[in-house]
Amino acid sequence: MSVTSIELASPARVHATTKSSQLVIEAIGSSAENVTSHGVHRDPDDSSDEEVASTFSVPPVSRTKAAVVIASASSMVLMNSVLTGILTVGLPVIAADIGLGDSLLLWPASVYGLTCGCTLLLSGSLADVIGSRPIYLAGCGILSAFTLGCGLVKTGIQLIMFRAMSGIAMSLCLPSAVSIITTAFAPGGRRNIAFACLGAAQPVGFSLGIVLGGVLIASIGWRYGYYIGAGVNVLVLIIAFWQIPADPRKVVPVTWKRLTTEIDWVGTLLISASLGLFSYALSTISVSIRELAKPGNAVALALSAVCLAGFVFWIHRQERLGRVAMVPPNLFKSTTNAPRRARNFTCVCISVFFTWALFNSFQFFTTLYFQELQGNSALMASIKYIPMVISGLVINIVTGFLVKRVSADILCTCAAVASSIAPLLMAITRPEWSYWTATFFATILIPVSADTLFTVSNLVITSAFPPKTHGLAGGVFNTISQIGMSVGIAITAVASNSVVEHELPHTDRKTALLKGYRSTYWISFGAAVMMVALSLWGLRSIGKIGLKKE
Repeated sequence: MSVTSIELASPARVHATTKSSQLVIEAIGSSAENVTSHGVHRDPDDSSDEEVASTFSVPPVSRTKAAVVIASASSMVLMNSVLTGILTVGLPVIAADIGLGDSLLLWPASVYGLTCGCTLLLSGSLADVIGSRPIYLAGCGILSAFTLGCGLVKTGIQLIMFRAMSGIAMSLCLPSAVSIITTAFAPGGRRNIAFACLGAAQPVGFSLGIVLGGVLIASIGWRYGYYIGAGVNVLVLIIAFWQIPADPRKVVPVTWKRLTTEIDWVGTLLISASLGLFSYALSTISVSIRELAKPGNAVALALSAVCLAGFVFWIHRQERLGRVAMVPPNLFKSTTNAPRRARNFTCVCISVFFTWALFNSFQFFTTLYFQELQGNSALMASIKYIPMVISGLVINIVTGFLVKRVSADILCTCAAVASSIAPLLMAITRPEWSYWTATFFATILIPVSADTLFTVSNLVITSAFPPKTHGLAGGVFNTISQIGMSVGIAITAVASNSVVEHELPHTDRKTALLKGYRSTYWISFGAAVMMVALSLWGLRSIGKIGLKKE
């Protein structure tokens, strides 16, 4: 595989537009909500756990206000995913324009996920202590500035630095957006639709970015994507400042004492270091499995494992001493009265991991398939993703309606079955086949599981955390998805490169690439089948979620 094939790895993405919110205004208005949200969801007879729930009043929101809040929370995620898509499809042109060397070709894409993934849990905790609104606005402002900076860069190092800062800024937006939704809308229809729109923002945004990137590169240039993105981000910032309500949980003034006692700083440091070292090692190993033999990468993986073990020990210690823990260990424990809680929560987390690993690697290698094997231009390759954009929008809206009417295990299982067909189709297709024979159906089916699971998992994860820590809940979800994307692309890239290296002495480059890409699709298909089994076994006791609380 050429070096160009690796640079397309994009660890970040998750999809929704203002239009998607407008499409569901009627649904938002038609579902009357309870105005009080009560604590963490748990079994009524589960008295073995310490009561951690808090009660806060959710003010009634008008139909128009609800649509604007949802659009404000989703649009920043959408726009940043669009910019990631533009970078993905345009990186070869961008690298040539700013003199980005082959040794650094991975970094504009991967450094974003590295910095974002390392700071998500901290950002979620800050949102819970300081408030989701100020943290979200701060993230929007910082992201707007560095998005403009990406369009003005003159060197490759500048682009890498600005992308790194953009990742930190986005880590402020992602968990706080989840918290904004849970504090603005009580459990029920509006919250379900809000999560569906937020879920649409990442995959649909990324797909839109690929399409827009192809158009811009073929016309006015890649820099205008960042100029437009910065302008849209500033507009979203203004609307968010005007429309996003204050956090009703923030009744106690923020003090240094609260910051030091209500945030698990040691746990944050340990898990951030572990994720950072792990992501760095994966980024380098994905080029070639031989990179694993280098001392620096081996040490990074070893230190990552040590930090992870230290984190697990630390949070159990904090729980034993009755102190705040970054991730409460009892979330992964069942009780006599809640025998399936550990299985449900664990299976949701594993499903999120594999779903985003599958989705990310599929988009990555399908882009290469279009360009490297079928000889498509960036514009033509981007046009082939349009069905994915439409499918993602439709699936999210439908999920928002169905999630409180259909059992979660049925929804997730059906979605996993549908998405598993996509890598199977790509594994058996041939470059000379028509787009409409198999690839068209694959692009329609691949986002089904990711978009369905986003809504379901956010509802499950936020219900497992008390309302006062819903920012952290958003951080947990996004951290799991970030790790999944990084691991997915690393494993499939290593598999593809190994097959290509093995085949090249005996066959031509295109045949070797085809076999390499097919190996990634078969790996993805195996992961998809595992997700189907996981949904059938692990989620069957969850039942319907997102119901209005009386």
